[in-house]
Parts: sequence; structure tokens; C-alpha cells
Amino acid sequence: MSHNGFQNGTAIVIENLSFSYDKGKPVLRGLSLIVERGERLGIIGPSGAGKSTLLLHLNGLLMGEGHVEVLGQAVGKKTIPEIRSKVGLVFQNPDDQLFNPTVKEDVAFGPLNMGLPEEEVHRRVEDSLKAMNLKGFEQKAAHHLSFGERKRVALATVLSMQPEVVAFDEPFSNLDPHMVRQVVEIIKGIPGTVIVVSQAILPLVSCCDRLALLKGGRIEACGSTMDIIRDKALISASGMDFDFYCDICRRIHRNIS
Repeated sequence: MSHNGFQNGTAIVIENLSFSYDKGKPVLRGLSLIVERGERLGIIGPSGAGKSTLLLHLNGLLMGEGHVEVLGQAVGKKTIPEIRSKVGLVFQNPDDQLFNPTVKEDVAFGPLNMGLPEEEVHRRVEDSLKAMNLKGFEQKAAHHLSFGERKRVALATVLSMQPEVVAFDEPFSNLDPHMVRQVVEIIKGIPGTVIVVSQAILPLVSCCDRLALLKGGRIEACGSTMDIIRDKALISASGMDFDFYCDICRRIHRNIS
């Protein structure tokens, strides 16, 4: 599906979600958010705003107070297996997802657990590795790969399950500019619904339809990417100094034009 328009219906509905790791110290405070099917939503906000915590509620790794619904199904103890087949999370640290002896086994792990036939598992592994430019890595051990390569393997483990929703936690962190561009293109090419949590606002601008600003455990603002970044007061008050990047880009442009 082109990312110029959304599919019909909603993919994610979150209503009045609250969560605390420690009693009396809420991380999410009555948060509500709707994500349309087929859109690419970027979630920005200062460190500690609750962005990663929010993502972990999408497939039941965390369950707070409130309502979380994925593709028309409420997230709960009884629905977790089905929800996790529909929502793929790509963690900030790829080592949190890679634990098998070889890359091939890591990528095959999800489809095998779904009970898919061997031929289908093999096809999905091949397709996912090809999409991540990892052909020839099948028998390599993940811990021998570079950080960027491990990031791509982690994404391949999610793509092999063909989830309808893919959620990224800080996918651009610790990557060089070339790899950032690759990840942006990967995100733009993923079919279905994509949610990206990141403090790197420029890559989000290039691959997301909408931005949601999370601050103090709540959604402070949500709108089209261009509308959000044009609101300088909103961005600045939330610790995302976009003017800093704009000034750098203007200086570069003056010096090379």
C-alpha cells in the first residue's frame, strides 16, 4: 500500500491508558491515541516521556490500566498469542531479540512458533533476509556481526512473521547516516501499519505521515508531520529543538549552493 493514503478503519485504539513501574510514579497518565490502518505514525518526545513503555503495551509485554485494542481485538491475557502474531516489535537493542546460534535460526524462530509448514518458514526466511540485504548471512552468528547488521537481522525476525503492525523503538540510534537512510527506506516500504518511536526527528519527518508528541505520560499533540514540526513553540517546549537542525541545514545549503 502506498503511504500517500490510509486503509479503511483503525489499527490501534488506546483509551485512558495508565501505567507505573513503581507505585506512585506513573509513566503513562490516561493516554489516548488512535492509529489508522496503513499509516506510518512517529512518536516523539523527551527522554523519559513513556515512549518505549507505550510500545510494550501494543502486544501485551506490559499491561496497565485502560483499554488497548489492536485490529479490533482487545489486548488481554487470553488474546496475547494472537495479538503477538499481528504486532511485531523491533527493540532499540537488537541483542534483546537475537538469541539463537545462527541468523537463519533467529529469523525462523517466529514462523516456526506460529506452526507454519517447513516450506513456508523457509520461504519467509529467504524473503526477509533478502529484504534486509542479508543474503549469505544465514549461518553466521549474530554476535559476530556489526551493530547495524544485527539491527537488520532483528528487523528480519519481525518481518518473517508478516505482522500487520510493526513498531520500532529508536531504530535510528547508534547508526551512521548511510544506515539511517537504509532504515528510513525500509520503514517506507513496509506494508501495513508502522509506528516509530524516536528522538531523531529528521528521519521521522522523511518517513511518517503523522507525528504524536508524548510528554509527561500523555499525548500532548498529534497531527500531520508538517503541522507538528511547523509548531515551533510546541516542539521547543517539549525538548525537541527543531530550529537547531534547521539552522545547520541552512548553513550547509549556503556553503554548497
